[in-house]
Formats: sequence, structure tokens, C-alpha cells
Amino acid sequence: MENIFDTTYRQDYLNGYSNGLNPYIDYDEVKYNDAFHSGFVSGRLDYENRNGYIIDGIPKRIVTKKVLEDFLLAGLLGLPPDTDGYTNFQLNVLAKWYQSGTEKYDPNQSMYLFAILEKNGIQVKETYYM
Repeated sequence: MENIFDTTYRQDYLNGYSNGLNPYIDYDEVKYNDAFHSGFVSGRLDYENRNGYIIDGIPKRIVTKKVLEDFLLAGLLGLPPDTDGYTNFQLNVLAKWYQSGTEKYDPNQSMYLFAILEKNGIQVKETYYM
């Protein structure tokens, strides 16, 4: 393994990682170095852990870290999640994040947050699934 503290290695790794997260990009081993390859493999594994294998098809909606955090937050606040357009594989992943949030759900905390948001002119749809 190369020195991960080397700026060039780290930059090539991060470029590979970001390319690996993009399901529309194919990898050409001859074209890139070891750092890019390691990053690409890592990024592709992260993508496939959230969205399923690319060989099974690319879903209409892609699950990213932000989507996972949104589901966790929805669970924390007791809000209904938006599940339209996700595949069954993705829904299983998202359900774990949502459930993790619901386990920490505190109704009083949500009421305080909703009051603050309303005071600032932000309305939250108050539909709860329990």
C-alpha cells in the first residue's frame, strides 16, 4: 500500500472514490494507477451497499449519504419518510436508518423543534406514522 499521507496518492484515491460512486462510469484498469483503483473499488462498494449491484440495474433514485441522514432525521423527528421511487433493496437499507432514528425518537423534542420552525415561518407537515 502506498503512503496515504502523500498528497498525490490521496488525490488520486479520492478521484477514484468519487468515480466509483457514479454507477454510470466504467473502470479501465490500464488507464489509472493503484491509488485511483483502490479509491474506485471503495467507492463502488459503498454505492452497491446502498443501492444494490449495478449488474441488477441502476435505480431511478440513488441513495447517498445525505439521503441516509434524511431518513435518520425523519425517524428522530417522527416524520413519515418519502419512499417513492426506491427499489426493495434500497428500502431495506433506508428502513434500517429510519428505524435507528425512531429508536431515539422523543416526542417532546420534536414538538420543541416544530415550535421553533413555525416561529421562523417554516411549516412542517404533521403527518405521523406510528
